Amino acid sequence: MEKQLADIWAYAQSVAAGEDNLPEPPDLTTINKEKVQDTVDTLNQVLGKKEGIDKKMKAKLGYVTKHYPVNIARYEQQEAILGGRNSYSKTDPDATFMKLKEDHMRNGQLKAAYNVQISTSNQFIVNYTIHPNTTDTNTLAGHLEQHERSFGAAPKSLTADAGYGSEENYTLLEEKKITAFVKYGLFDKRQNQAFNKKYPFAADKIYYNSERDYYICPMGQKMSYIGNRTRKTTTGFEQTVRLYKAQNCQSCPLNGACHKSQNDRIIQVNVNLERQKQQADQLLKSEEGVIKRKKRCWDVEPVFGNIKNNHNFRRFMLRGKQKVEIEWGLVAMAHNIRKRAA
Repeated sequence: MEKQLADIWAYAQSVAAGEDNLPEPPDLTTINKEKVQDTVDTLNQVLGKKEGIDKKMKAKLGYVTKHYPVNIARYEQQEAILGGRNSYSKTDPDATFMKLKEDHMRNGQLKAAYNVQISTSNQFIVNYTIHPNTTDTNTLAGHLEQHERSFGAAPKSLTADAGYGSEENYTLLEEKKITAFVKYGLFDKRQNQAFNKKYPFAADKIYYNSERDYYICPMGQKMSYIGNRTRKTTTGFEQTVRLYKAQNCQSCPLNGACHKSQNDRIIQVNVNLERQKQQADQLLKSEEGVIKRKKRCWDVEPVFGNIKNNHNFRRFMLRGKQKVEIEWGLVAMAHNIRKRAA
């Protein structure tokens, strides 16, 4: 839309060159329905009074006038429904298309689904939330909010798998003073000696001089600090990484084994996240942490297995997040009652 409107506007300027009443060109850096409509109306006013207009340009203007205002309004409505997601179901706009573990057609087909999060205590469901997020990482904040509304306070400790181990979640748990027995992505693999030997030149294995703030590459060359890079997650959380650059990588005998870049190697270090990972290592490897990690396997996972296999509940019958929350609440109560009666 931006390109087509800019092309027609440039043509209008060339046709109306020298006229004093030619309006200023529109700012099309951002597109919305009001701006598109104003631009289309102005173009029709400028070119509608002229004779000898190029037929192709006239046809293009006619197409733009007929379709662009309607299309942009529809796009904005769809964006509002998406709300930051990458998809939604037309039959249930609250649901998101996800790749599910149960794939009866065996073709990786995406299906409209919800992400169910539960908190358990001795296999009793004590809290649950329904999310449109395809990954677990961005569900923890909402799940904790629901827990605080239900119980009036945040839990003293929390045990979760690596799907929740992000800087954003660690920071949230620190702010709420919750002891976090939460794995990060490579926690399990780092306990495997074979994995550690497979990647001897990984960034976390390079020596760091904390006094002078530089790293030493595997060939003994200094990797100097060259600046920071800031990025935001999909939820708006800001992450900052420090960049360190090596030198003379082209003539290094380890070139190709140390890294795959054709230029000098640059490593990114998230200082805050590395600190949080070290803290997570200490907690998870402690005596209490080992007990909690083992308990999570038989406390949380069997609940889903019981609901799916013993209760034969594998899909929601209702549509819409509010109705799905009620449906899952009934399932959770049924699970708890049966377990209590067992």
